[in-house]
Amino acid sequence: MAPPTLDNREMAAALSDLTAWLIQQGLENTPVETWLGACCNRLVTAGIPLQRVSISLRAHHPEIGTMAFRWTRDGGNERENFERTTEAPEEYLQSPIYYLLSNNTEEIRQKLTVPDPALNFPIFNLFRERGATDYFATKRMFLRKDNAAPVDPMQTEEGVVVSLTTDAPDGFTDDHLDGFRQLLPPLCVTMKCAANRLMAEDITAAYMGRDASKRVLSGDISRGSTQTIPAVIWYFDLKGFTKMSETLPGPAIIEMLNDYFAEAVDVVERHGGNVLKFMGDGLLAIFDMDQIPDARRVAIEAALELRDGFITLNDRRKADGLTVTDFTLALHAGDVLYGNIGGKNRLDFTVIGPAVNTTSRILGMCSAVDQAIVISAKVAAPLLESIPDLVSLGQYRLRGVRERQELFTLD
Repeated sequence: MAPPTLDNREMAAALSDLTAWLIQQGLENTPVETWLGACCNRLVTAGIPLQRVSISLRAHHPEIGTMAFRWTRDGGNERENFERTTEAPEEYLQSPIYYLLSNNTEEIRQKLTVPDPALNFPIFNLFRERGATDYFATKRMFLRKDNAAPVDPMQTEEGVVVSLTTDAPDGFTDDHLDGFRQLLPPLCVTMKCAANRLMAEDITAAYMGRDASKRVLSGDISRGSTQTIPAVIWYFDLKGFTKMSETLPGPAIIEMLNDYFAEAVDVVERHGGNVLKFMGDGLLAIFDMDQIPDARRVAIEAALELRDGFITLNDRRKADGLTVTDFTLALHAGDVLYGNIGGKNRLDFTVIGPAVNTTSRILGMCSAVDQAIVISAKVAAPLLESIPDLVSLGQYRLRGVRERQELFTLD
């Protein structure tokens, strides 16, 4: 369907209304996927014949370097994440986005019905196949980091790149592009609000875990603010790390920790658990019993998956000539205080309480009972009939723990 034909005065009025609306979306932290589609539909209604819109920006995420939000008139919205990498893929190096970011130019305009050898990017052929007749892209940078490695400008600079295509027979008119340029400042401000929110979510999730991140960003930041929750507590530790750290070079130690932690974190999060902190060669995680149905069983299934994962991981590391190790893991269940603890200006979102202390003592029993996985009766007892591999190791007195603890392992 062709967009309505508006005169310049009507288009200006529609764009003015859209400017105010966009700013309000930024103030309300509306998700990009929500406002982008509505914005593009309103632009079409205002007389700008959009077929496709793409907005790319840098991500602050350990694994994701760049995000792209796209709208198509017939296909709606989509989001694509691009992996953080030290070498940009050839497809990206041959794209108009990379050309725009790497050159001292603010815009690219190319009539797709009249190919230009100087700007004949491979993706233009795809646009032509989809009926596009005109392409326009522009960049707006917020902050430039001059000391960053120029592997991918989108991953080292703060800003957005916006590209448009149309399938109108004559392409974009000057009035269309002038109208869109008029909308760029509020669009970029709204996008920057969204980028700041995404940055906060990604950074806090990377350093605090997903659940703690959500709680902090929702305003749960007062020192001493805690909540009592029932949880299965995971205490994980690498075997023999102290000795290895004295014999291996620093980079090898970091590589080894990252490799093994990646496996442990992936297992915990895939089963709905939350990794709260890393402690040298160990990590602390919880499975919230209010949030995860049958959390005890889920935590044990995660422990079994971790055991299998370490076998595969160690086989790979041996094949690569790398140092290998094993792990110890303690599981216990009980009420914990979950929240903010620390100094006035430096807080930690973690769990404390007798159940956490008991889990730590159980972890210390792994070597004494010669088992990699040790599980308390608080976790194992309700599952003995349904998980026959649970085997009792006997009852033990644990230092600092009032009651004797029956401990189990997985045969």
